[in-house]
Amino acid sequence: MSEFTVKFHGPAETPFAKGVWKIHVELPEAFPYKSPSIGFMNKIFHPNIDELSGSVCLDVINQTWSPMFELINIFEIFLPQLLRYPNPADPLNGEAAALLMRDPKAYAKKVESYVERYATPEDANLAGDDDDEDDDDEMDTPLRKKTNGHVNGNGNGHANGDNKKTNRNGSNGDDEDAEEDEDEDDTMSDMGELSDEDDIMGKMDD
Repeated sequence: MSEFTVKFHGPAETPFAKGVWKIHVELPEAFPYKSPSIGFMNKIFHPNIDELSGSVCLDVINQTWSPMFELINIFEIFLPQLLRYPNPADPLNGEAAALLMRDPKAYAKKVESYVERYATPEDANLAGDDDDEDDDDEMDTPLRKKTNGHVNGNGNGHANGDNKKTNRNGSNGDDEDAEEDEDEDDTMSDMGELSDEDDIMGKMDD
């Protein structure tokens, strides 16, 4: 089985006229005696095309497919006819089928709104790229949420401020700071006592 993608422009004088779609085609080994699988990669509003997957109804394909068709006929004959003459009696999109039968003008307007939102040339170019972006996001996510010595939520590369360092005896950094302050006070006291002795020695010399 071989597969490929092709840019397809909506047929003239239809609500699809300004649309551009990226079409995914899979050719079975028995092609052209067996019909191809065809899917729209950017969104389209049509009774015989699944809105979420973009798959074209196989029954509709088989009803119109002929072994006489060549690859070019998929885009010059089959798809244009599919968009011009939808079959609401065998739908993949029930909403589109019901709207077409109930109010053809409203159906045409909704088709045009889908064309404007999802079927611009840029949309066709980007169709199928969302999966790659999702994979990149999934790879980045764990790095953003690590804490406790790794990257934290602020992205600064350190552990959060609530964690305190401990020494070998299990005391925390605050105890060490307090001991250092006491040692400094003792040193200052000793220096003060030496100063008093100097004063005494000076009086004795006098």
